[in-house]
Amino acid sequence: MDEESGSETKEALVSAFAEFGGNSLRDIWLFDQSDYEMLFLREDVADKLEAVDVAKFIDNERFGFITQDTYDQLYYATYQYTVRGFDDFEQFRMFFDDDDRHVGVFASLDQQPNGYDYESLYKHVTDIASGYTVPVISSDTE
Repeated sequence: MDEESGSETKEALVSAFAEFGGNSLRDIWLFDQSDYEMLFLREDVADKLEAVDVAKFIDNERFGFITQDTYDQLYYATYQYTVRGFDDFEQFRMFFDDDDRHVGVFASLDQQPNGYDYESLYKHVTDIASGYTVPVISSDTE
């Protein structure tokens, strides 16, 4: 995949999450087995992340590659996404796979009183991403 089409894929992902979350969108991260890339980071969240070891946080998200495979082997339904609730925000994570690679994306959103329809987010991101190749992570971290 050339760099331009990779950029288009990432722009499409950011657009899908931004359309869903609006001003509540806090951050978007893309990751694979060995690297990660920030696609979007709201300024007030950037200030909070200064005290966080982002690499360790991303490493924890990589366990999802294993649980995705486990769920797909153990259950009668296919794994689609995970949502985690924190006291300050909610996090949504899903994966893209092709024959050779596993790539994950997660995004955080401010909490809202009536919650979010994460199934519609999953479908929306999947629909948009289906028109693109699985994104490649740029090695621009630290």
